[in-house]
Amino acid sequence: GEGSGSAVPIKKSVTTIAVKAAPDVGDPENIVQRHMVHNSSKAVAYNPTVEQLWAPEEGPKNPYYRDGITPGMRNHLAGSMEKTNLADFHFEEQFQTFNTFGFAMDPSAATSAHPTGGMVGDMKMHNLLNGRSVHSATARDAKKRKLEDAAAEKVLAGRGTQLTEEEAAEVAKDMEAVEEVETKKKEEKEEAKKKAGGVTMEATSIFHGKKEVDYQGRTWIDCPSDLKKKDVQAYIPKQCVHTWSGHTKGVHAIRWFPKSGHLLLSCSMDTKIKIWDVYNNRKCMRTYMGHTKPVREVAFSEDGLHFASAGYDKVVRYWDTETGQCLQSWTGKGIPYCVKVHPKENMVFAGCSNKNLVQWDPRQPPEEVAQEYVQHLGSVNTCTFIDDYRRICTTGDDKKLFLWEYGIGTAPMKHVAEPWMHSMPAVTPSPSDDGSPKNLLCQSLDNQILVYKCGDHFKLNKKKHFVGHTIAGYACQVGVSMDGNYVISGDGDGRLWLWDWKSTKVYRKLKAHDGVCIGAIWHPIESSKIATCGWDGLIKFWD
Repeated sequence: GEGSGSAVPIKKSVTTIAVKAAPDVGDPENIVQRHMVHNSSKAVAYNPTVEQLWAPEEGPKNPYYRDGITPGMRNHLAGSMEKTNLADFHFEEQFQTFNTFGFAMDPSAATSAHPTGGMVGDMKMHNLLNGRSVHSATARDAKKRKLEDAAAEKVLAGRGTQLTEEEAAEVAKDMEAVEEVETKKKEEKEEAKKKAGGVTMEATSIFHGKKEVDYQGRTWIDCPSDLKKKDVQAYIPKQCVHTWSGHTKGVHAIRWFPKSGHLLLSCSMDTKIKIWDVYNNRKCMRTYMGHTKPVREVAFSEDGLHFASAGYDKVVRYWDTETGQCLQSWTGKGIPYCVKVHPKENMVFAGCSNKNLVQWDPRQPPEEVAQEYVQHLGSVNTCTFIDDYRRICTTGDDKKLFLWEYGIGTAPMKHVAEPWMHSMPAVTPSPSDDGSPKNLLCQSLDNQILVYKCGDHFKLNKKKHFVGHTIAGYACQVGVSMDGNYVISGDGDGRLWLWDWKSTKVYRKLKAHDGVCIGAIWHPIESSKIATCGWDGLIKFWD
């Protein structure tokens, strides 16, 4: 107070300034000195950080380099990242541990040098749980396991392990009886497999026409006498003039009768093969039944008197077109995806899912295989004859194309495989009378049709590729007009696409089927007519 006369003491704050004469050169704990490595040494016994590795040999760090790392050593905005080899299980374990508990192991930290012992995150939680991960067993789990083991030991201890002679004899008799039953079951299974491996279904056919032979003695498959080639120049069809509906499920392939095209052969997922009249009443003439599963493909012989069929039941059959009799049948090791009949030798070829192209002779017993062409690494999808039928071109699921000499199946003549290539499940040769097509049109699964030249040098024609359609996943057949001016193909949306050969431009798109339009073929004589088939079970005739 004023009367006391005592002075109030004033507090003064004193600041001390520590002057560091020497610059900060890092490493206060002498970690680097503990792991000194000579410049000439080529091995490091611990796992140093990037900063330690690239620290200057003498003097302080460069003040202009962020984090002390030279700009050339950066591979990330924050500094330097390094790769670590880590098993998937351990990565997942540490990832889940960090998300659950908040700590994880640091794979790049040297445990001897790192103050945290190679851990990152919440160290309090780490100490509380003694470094347990999400996959480590808790004390409760261990106690439960001990109790279960003890209970199992008690059960075993209560059971008599020593058997008397009578009991041992009874057990031996029981074991013998069980073994006999098992051997019988095995034998029955093997017999059933053998029966299933053989051709179980008997091949039959039904004729739907009025008479198989007319008054002049001509059979129903004979070509009409008035059918002759009219126009050489092809014209684009405009509309559907007829629809054949006889299959109960999707139609997978259609083939014209060779040279004349007065009959149309079709195979379907309803396990049946039908042949249709094209010019007269346009009815189904004969139905062939010999497969227990969907029929994948059919192929005529050169004269059309016979044809081969391949089904998902692993059976390939060779039929007489006129009588409907099955002349020969073979059971392959894999599912046949394509079938062809050699025009000169009448050999039957089938590309199978067991990566082989198999050749059979219909005149030999069905057990005998004439030749196997073994080189593909995936299912063989197509088989095409070129060069006067002396060479065979195959494509497969391994995205490769092979050229074979006819009859030599050990090594292909040519092997085409590029990194950009996709599988080509449908191949069509350009029209030729002598079996030497100039081009092969290959339906590639990257939604384009590629063209390969078949001359002296088999190579890709880079100027010709037809695009626009979407067929990814479907083996849509490619068709070519007889004069070679137009290319046709179906697509996955049921449309029919027509391209000009010279310009490779799209001429027209027609809505052909509901679902996939899997087959499209140009008529061999009528230059403006096309047949298409789809998975809606219909076959359409366009003009």
